[in-house]
Amino acid sequence: MGSVNSRGHKAEAQVVMIGLDLAGKTTLLYKLKGHQLVETLPTVGFNVEPLEAPGHVSLTLWDVGGQSQLRASWKDYLEGTDVLMYVLDSTDEARLPEAVAELTEALDDPHLASVPLLVLANKQEAPHALPLPEIRDRLGLHRFQGHCWELQGCSALTGEGLPEALESLRRLLKSRNHCNSRFIVCLSH
Repeated sequence: MGSVNSRGHKAEAQVVMIGLDLAGKTTLLYKLKGHQLVETLPTVGFNVEPLEAPGHVSLTLWDVGGQSQLRASWKDYLEGTDVLMYVLDSTDEARLPEAVAELTEALDDPHLASVPLLVLANKQEAPHALPLPEIRDRLGLHRFQGHCWELQGCSALTGEGLPEALESLRRLLKSRNHCNSRFIVCLSH
């Protein structure tokens, strides 16, 4: 699907964004596109948008619905993925085990072998949001051997952390072909 190179040409990459329903994926998508806050409904199916990232990288960002009955279809979007973006609600501690299980199942897909992972801990602006080190540990990110990963706190409401998320995407795309279980934790929210 994607073609990433760094020889002065514009690189193209496919990014698939998944996560549980109500994590804020669609709001993040449109905030990354530069739109003002838009009211969204739970995504049935997917949204797809082009996006420019730093370093002359042209992204096609797939926002796939996260309701439980739609998660079985996630595998249909994974072939050709250059980076998997997993969005979680930092305030929803009760659903964290479910989020871990869904992320683990997604990363077990053969189409995602060695595909880098960007975890966006959304809703960090909320006073009761889990801190990033706790999210990292509870997700067990160290278990995902063969995947470069970054964890970035963000807020779809305020836009905080989104420029850093785009930079993380650029780094992960660049590292894709020469990353063997190299872990990066971005805790600079």
